[in-house]
Amino acid sequence: MGVLAASTNAGKFADIDVELWHWVALVVVLGLMLGVDLFIHRGNHEPNPRRALVESAIWVGCGLGFAGVVLIAWGGTAFSEYLSGYVIEKSLSVDNVFVWAIIFSSFAIPLRYQHRVLFWGIFGALALRAVFIVAGSTLIDRFWWLLVVFGVVLIASGIKVVRHRDDEGHQEHNRAVKLLGRFMPVQNELAGHHFVVRKAGKWVATPLLAALVVVEVTDVVFAVDSVPAILAVSREPFLVFASNAFAILGLRALYFLLGNAKEKFHYLSHALGAILIFVGIKMTASRWYHMPTTLSLVIIIAILGAAIVFSIRKTKAAAATANGGGSPSPAQEAATDHQP
Repeated sequence: MGVLAASTNAGKFADIDVELWHWVALVVVLGLMLGVDLFIHRGNHEPNPRRALVESAIWVGCGLGFAGVVLIAWGGTAFSEYLSGYVIEKSLSVDNVFVWAIIFSSFAIPLRYQHRVLFWGIFGALALRAVFIVAGSTLIDRFWWLLVVFGVVLIASGIKVVRHRDDEGHQEHNRAVKLLGRFMPVQNELAGHHFVVRKAGKWVATPLLAALVVVEVTDVVFAVDSVPAILAVSREPFLVFASNAFAILGLRALYFLLGNAKEKFHYLSHALGAILIFVGIKMTASRWYHMPTTLSLVIIIAILGAAIVFSIRKTKAAAATANGGGSPSPAQEAATDHQP
């Protein structure tokens, strides 16, 4: 059992005393936040970019606010681990946001119904992540060599993300319909905001339910990457789940803000892949070398910042080339029309 038993770097991670009431308080706070969000978005109103921007800022503020609670309650090490997990999950989730846009497009889901699908999708994601985190933490505590396995999986996932396919999300459409069709018939027409309707005495699924199934399936795929990535910077289940939860809760607003802006972030997939590869290497080597969590956070933020800066430059350069290239800009055409 010497090889299989845990001999991890637990002493180099935060060792905090989490009581039952801490978990209860966290779940209650998350439940209240979900309830407020559902109340604000009651009805089938189409969200607008300005409102999505404000809501995204509020969600980020809540996540950072909880980081302050962690700092006061458990100190700087726990604070760094929570914040690192939050940034990792938030950054990796951006790719999930773009996949959602493809899913809704393939099912032709109107914008006014998308929030309803995402609400229940994220509700299910929170429960799923909790299971993944508890299982992952328990396994790592018992079998140290799983660190190497998870690390290799993250490296492979990072390489796959760098080689990102533009049609990602389309192939899940037919799979979800077939999977759902095993349990109930699936109709092609929407029925308002309903997930199921009753026809001829039978329950029939609508495209909203099919889209929800795809969202949940894709979240499983993303959780396989993101949960081990956060476990590379923290082994405390409470911190891992809290950072995961607060990052996920803001994804709906982030989706309505960035869902159709994929072309403006050309290097984002490269950055997310680089983050997964970096975290995978860190996790693989963690038994022999523990990189300070603060340094890991700085490297991750630097990778994201570089991707955003270079993406903005590429977008501006492409726009300048388009305006100054073969076809004249609208302003140039107007000036030509007014020449004698």
